[in-house]
Amino acid sequence: MKIAFIKRNFSYYGGAERYLATLINSLKKNQCEIHIYANKWLKNEEILFHKVPILQFGSFLKAYTFNKNLKINLKDFDCVISFERTTCQHIYRAGEGCHIKWLELRSKFESMFKRVSFKMNPLHRYYLKIEKEIFEKTPIIIANSNMVKREIMDYYGISPEKITVIYNGVDIEKFSPENRKKQYYLREQLNLPHNSKILLFIGSGFKRKGLDTLLKVLTILKERDIFLIVIGKGNIKQYLKICKSLGIENNVQFLGIRRDIENFYALADLFVLPTIYDPFSNATLEAMATGLPVVTTKNNGASELIEEGKEGFIVGNLFNYSDLADKINLALRDTKRMGDSARKKAEQFSIERIAEEFMECIKKFLS
Repeated sequence: MKIAFIKRNFSYYGGAERYLATLINSLKKNQCEIHIYANKWLKNEEILFHKVPILQFGSFLKAYTFNKNLKINLKDFDCVISFERTTCQHIYRAGEGCHIKWLELRSKFESMFKRVSFKMNPLHRYYLKIEKEIFEKTPIIIANSNMVKREIMDYYGISPEKITVIYNGVDIEKFSPENRKKQYYLREQLNLPHNSKILLFIGSGFKRKGLDTLLKVLTILKERDIFLIVIGKGNIKQYLKICKSLGIENNVQFLGIRRDIENFYALADLFVLPTIYDPFSNATLEAMATGLPVVTTKNNGASELIEEGKEGFIVGNLFNYSDLADKINLALRDTKRMGDSARKKAEQFSIERIAEEFMECIKKFLS
């Protein structure tokens, strides 16, 4: 079977990229011929890479020129699957959710000037236009959560029969409770007290992922001997200033982008992601697979895998700091039981199983 994937760039650090790379490896085991249409990708003799040129000046031009320069003949492939907002594919995976929903949520906390700029910004206008075309014209839509499926139906009037929900998958061997045997050594490396409680935040785009909220909540937690590790891409200098103003600069470590991400799940006690909007956080599932309970928000599609009080807790009001603090406190009291439940739940979403679901979706298209 000849399959093409569309993804603008490959990054070791992005959750979607790690997910796609693992998915491709699983599909190759099914004797599929894999092609990648991208601007940048890792060299791999088993994958046929087709470079798509883009203009590297601003987000709008990158997105627009990638779609415009994507020269792909659908008839040359059994199936073409896009992980990007493009208009030439058989199957579109809506991994970014609905941009219109993200703008709606942003308008609740941004200034009036910023809200007005949404209507003028060429990137937002382009995304809203192309999303409508994608959802209406692509034969099969894959949503990575029921939350995203509902949004596509509500905002664009798409029939539910056209949308298949396939949750993200996780490498349950790489992200494993076995890694936690290294916890003492890893804490020593970071000079963290061995008896302290470690909260872990992983996400690029600190504001969207809710880091502002988490830092404020850190000041009102009952447990005082708590450290927060922040991993991901963002304006670290700005957030160091926020930490200093809150008096928590000695309780937060910013480690930037890391390739050895599995080690940080291993040393933590609890994963916290008070995200404003996340179609499905890969980091949430990776944390669960490592045996960490999770506290996140209802606007994280991965929260659909969490039963309240079993694998963690879900916060309904994004800006209710006391509720988030209460749920973090509750989770820290029972990390072993909830971590075990989280691992069992994550085992149901191995990357192998997700690859099989993808294959079923491809077969559905072919039929």
